[in-house]
Amino acid sequence: MDQFGHLLDGYHRFRSDQYAGQGARWRELAEGQSPVAVIIACCDSRADPATIFDTNPGEIFVVRNVANLVPPFEPGGGRHGVSAALEFAITQLEIPEIIVMGHERCGGIEASLTGRFADAAHGEGGFIAGWMDLLEGPRTLIAAEHGKGSDAALLLEEAGICQSLANLRSFPFVAEREAAGKLTLHGCHFSIFKGQLFLLDEAKGIFDPV
Repeated sequence: MDQFGHLLDGYHRFRSDQYAGQGARWRELAEGQSPVAVIIACCDSRADPATIFDTNPGEIFVVRNVANLVPPFEPGGGRHGVSAALEFAITQLEIPEIIVMGHERCGGIEASLTGRFADAAHGEGGFIAGWMDLLEGPRTLIAAEHGKGSDAALLLEEAGICQSLANLRSFPFVAEREAAGKLTLHGCHFSIFKGQLFLLDEAKGIFDPV
């Protein structure tokens, strides 16, 4: 099957259905954006925030990467794609909500837990291994206590969300706005199998079904 052709068929449906029906909205969006939330999500094809939250164009500012991770505030060196996106969303667009959304059966989490790419060269998993080192601390603790099965994977998925929230608060422009009541942070976990969202209660340290 011609996969690109399949995507172009979808584009034609978009043009004839969604754009034709919401042309005024798209022309308004062409002048600027004012999303209601930043969502930091995994690039996994099964966990699309726009689908899960049933949003319209322009409503959410989405940052996607392997395992929905946020690095700590590190001004020096490297290419800071996630940090740049956060900086733009919070300081320029002044978006009032940040949501870190993980999901079950995450390939990045599985690779981290099993050490699948630990000694891989770049181009063979090395980039993945380096990125997932952001979870080295919780990964070591969880693997030591729970092994490397599905239960441990769920725990590490949830720990990754908590770690990303902590790393968000290491950014001065995030911490200052949260302290002033101008910004709210949330963590959630999506079950692909159940189609259900679980929201983090940070005070209790548990994820409750929404």
